[in-house]
Amino acid sequence: MEIRKSIVSRIAVIYFFLLIFGVVVIFKMISVQQIKNDRWEQIAKNLKDNTVHIEPNRGNICADDGSVLATSVPGYYVRIDLAAEGVKRVYAKESDSLAYYLSNFFKDASRAEYNRRLNSAYKNGNRGFMLTQRKVDYQELQQIKKFPILRRGRFGGGMIIEQENQRVTPLGSLGLRTIGDLNKGAYGGVHGNIGYTGLEGAYEQYLKGKEGISYRENLSGRWVTRIEIEPQDGMDIITTLNVKLQDITESALLRSLEKHSADWGTAILMEVETGEIKAIANLGKENGTYQENYNYALGHAGCYEPGSTFKLISLMAAMEDGLVDTSDVYDTGSGVWKYKDRTIYDSDYRHGGHGKMTVKQIFEKSSNVGVAKIITEVYENNPRNFVDRIYGFGLNKPLGVEIKGEGKPFFKYPGDSDWWGTTLAWMSYGYESKMTPLQILTFYNAVANDGRMVKPRLVREIRDNGVLVKQFNTEVLNPMITTRETVGKGQKLLEGVCEYGTGRSLRNPWFKIAGKTGTAQVSTGQSGYQKGMYLASFAGYFPSDNPEYSLIVTVNNPRVGSYYGGSVAGPVFKEIAERVFAVRNMFEETEEEMPESDEMPVFPAIEKGKSENIVRIAEELNISDISGQPGTMLATARTVDNGLVLDEVEFREGRVPDVRGMGASDAVFVLENAGLKVKIKGAGKVTKQSISPGSGFQRGAYVYLTLD
Repeated sequence: MEIRKSIVSRIAVIYFFLLIFGVVVIFKMISVQQIKNDRWEQIAKNLKDNTVHIEPNRGNICADDGSVLATSVPGYYVRIDLAAEGVKRVYAKESDSLAYYLSNFFKDASRAEYNRRLNSAYKNGNRGFMLTQRKVDYQELQQIKKFPILRRGRFGGGMIIEQENQRVTPLGSLGLRTIGDLNKGAYGGVHGNIGYTGLEGAYEQYLKGKEGISYRENLSGRWVTRIEIEPQDGMDIITTLNVKLQDITESALLRSLEKHSADWGTAILMEVETGEIKAIANLGKENGTYQENYNYALGHAGCYEPGSTFKLISLMAAMEDGLVDTSDVYDTGSGVWKYKDRTIYDSDYRHGGHGKMTVKQIFEKSSNVGVAKIITEVYENNPRNFVDRIYGFGLNKPLGVEIKGEGKPFFKYPGDSDWWGTTLAWMSYGYESKMTPLQILTFYNAVANDGRMVKPRLVREIRDNGVLVKQFNTEVLNPMITTRETVGKGQKLLEGVCEYGTGRSLRNPWFKIAGKTGTAQVSTGQSGYQKGMYLASFAGYFPSDNPEYSLIVTVNNPRVGSYYGGSVAGPVFKEIAERVFAVRNMFEETEEEMPESDEMPVFPAIEKGKSENIVRIAEELNISDISGQPGTMLATARTVDNGLVLDEVEFREGRVPDVRGMGASDAVFVLENAGLKVKIKGAGKVTKQSISPGSGFQRGAYVYLTLD
């Protein structure tokens, strides 16, 4: 009995202590959640507020030879920790001087206003008060570091420097619409710049890199930044664009637009076999000048009724169906034909027309009457066969190119509410349907490529620190758009245009061109076709006997001079083709084979550059012996025994840096940070700079670099 009482007593004691423990736990939970909730929220807020996102270096967008088309240079924001002990000791004495320096430097507010802002932030114990209302460059940052209070540095003066990169295009506006731009905060982004249009937007996942995270901690009154996660720099995009060919294409297009005072124009140069786009120019008039303001080559605004360039598609459809041949004869009369309740005109009907012509001649003369008679005669009883054949070519689907915003091709279909009795005739020569210039070019490229339709592409490779990550190969959309026989007839039709027809002015002594002129009246929606508004174009390829490049030129609404495709777009096509042919031949004549050698160079030829890039290259070459000053921003490299020695490159403030021998990216980095604007011509290393090294300059002045 006594034993039982003892056991019960012990159990009671255990239960008592468990009860007390439970009460304590519950009290602590309530204390954390309710009583001390404000304290914990403040701790969490402080932790969040002191978290700093480290922006990675965005990857470069490069031309096919590695020339930099878009790169990032650093900009800086400066904050001050007004609760830091070092700041408190000198604030009363130096805050007025700091306000004076800030007002004099930024010129956006008076000394008194800066004093008011600083005092208000100081009173509130602001630990990250923003001093720079705009991004400053490297040289400006060096000046700000000398301001009162801030000159004491991060610990003594509470100075907090935040780096944020800004995107620059070393070649100016060359290919700007295709390269694209950035939009801070787009697609839900919070930190850093986000790719928005063009290749910047299409390859955002590769270019952006990964943000790092650091924390600012108060250790014994000093704020210390501790990096928790290192940022990962973005990858580089190697495009198919060629700098020389892009410059040729844009220059020729611009001259035509200015000559004819047109609204906009586009030109696309593509490699026949691979589908690689070597040049793509888009120029629209804005504030009296032509700029790369929209991608008319593939966007919705460039999706127009193609006009006579569509005649090739119509005739190849009829030939593939076995309904017509190039030698068949049709009577075009006087160049005027009334079909049902509408009248079709040839461009030269006022001169009496051409009467009877073969299909080949009809195409060469670009007779609307002739093509409409052919297509209505063979397809009128079953127009679905005609449209189905167009669908069979794959023309009713977008190409699916990398860049967002591709215009969707449009073709009416028999039975639709907008299919009229005259639709078949008008569709045959390029009306009542819509295509982008790139979609038209893709078909012409397939004809040049013996019927093999390949997808146009703008990117060749993705590289991470020079290492290949992804390679893009030629994608075949249709291995054979028609039989080989029909393709051959299409080729002959295009060659005839430039030999005997509307493209005769494109003939030259060096090589033959095959192509088709196009002239279409422009519809402005509900207002219908406007008198005097035309779309002039020329699509084709060269050399016609062994096609290497296909090309389309489109000029919208030429106001001065002629509006026909042959006289507006044709000369642009000819100039581009001849200059491209000359460049190609120059390369072939000067190209030399590298001599064979058993010895490979160990060290790269490095003159000047970012020290981090030099170190990375050396490490990739398994060069581990690196001495000198590898931690500096810019350096020269020299070989000593089996290692590299890095020497710091110093630049005098207010003087033009010497960037000769640097690559484009490093040269832009140095000059932009010095306060200059940069324009580049050529590829390779800097051989000339327009402003002599060591000269004085005005901030914002342009320096022109020649690369070779």
